[in-house]
Amino acid sequence: MSAPLPALLSVVLVLRNTAARLPALLGQTSRGLASLATDHELIVVDNGSTDDSVAQLRELAGADGLPNLQVYALTKEVDFDTAAWAGVESAIGDYVAVLDPLREDARFLATMIEAGADGADVVFAENEDKGHRGLGYRIAAAVFHRTYRWLNGVDLRHDAPRYRLLSRRIVNFLLRHPVPALSYRLLPATAGFRKANLRYRATPVGGGDSRLVDDVERAVRLIVSSTRAPMRLVTGLSLFGAVANVLYSVYVIAVAILKRDVAPGWVTLSLQQSGMFLLMSLVLLVLGEYILHMAALSTEGPRYHVAQEFTSAVQTRRRRLNVEEAAVVALAPRGKASGASP
Repeated sequence: MSAPLPALLSVVLVLRNTAARLPALLGQTSRGLASLATDHELIVVDNGSTDDSVAQLRELAGADGLPNLQVYALTKEVDFDTAAWAGVESAIGDYVAVLDPLREDARFLATMIEAGADGADVVFAENEDKGHRGLGYRIAAAVFHRTYRWLNGVDLRHDAPRYRLLSRRIVNFLLRHPVPALSYRLLPATAGFRKANLRYRATPVGGGDSRLVDDVERAVRLIVSSTRAPMRLVTGLSLFGAVANVLYSVYVIAVAILKRDVAPGWVTLSLQQSGMFLLMSLVLLVLGEYILHMAALSTEGPRYHVAQEFTSAVQTRRRRLNVEEAAVVALAPRGKASGASP
């Protein structure tokens, strides 16, 4: 960047069990922010660390520590997106950047700020160097991302990576959502805001290791919370079961009418079973639709957002006011003159 951004920049770092690296890591990040924006704040979210990270952060936030540092220590470990939102909702900057400094390169933030200054409301940055990942993890990740793209039309790796720069407009929009922590990951990429997707390559400081066990639960929660496809599949199967049982009942009645050598009790037993399965399918269908309706009410966000705002340069109301004010000024001398004459 040629000149610092004339705005307040908030940078949210999500860390866990990094006590040994904190002084060097935060010190380097804090010094870099001074050249990126005229004002800045560094927000650290400690994601339930079990080492001495909180004590180290408390010392760094002291009188002899780092400037403009805020620390939010969570009581227990949560997924990255939830921890990131804990920092984002407390940020007051005109722009808010979110990253994991052990996996993403904070130096690339200068390029992201340039994209934001050019008009992008949200800037995503993807590190093409993913670090070491086992074969099982890579296969499971590919299956998950393909499935999620099929359900939602968004590839989270490329369309909504975790490293991002949000404008205040995005943050305010998310704050209006009833469950912003669930919408934070996907909504900025799908709500119609102006966005920029950037790529870079940098070796992760912490190796970028990921474990399959740690990410399976987060993947399932992300699918369930951001798409209705799983529950819609349940209601579709329930409807199919109800129709199939009706057709089977018609078949049983047709056999009873057209055939004479039907085994005793087969018709009544078949009708009883098909009736019970029909009732169960209808109950599941109604229950599934009710759950979908309640989920829509509980997670429904604001019905609109203002992407751009313009004001006409020509204001007829102001012109009329100017005429009235001019008329008053013009009549005043005549009034005084008439009052002064005999």
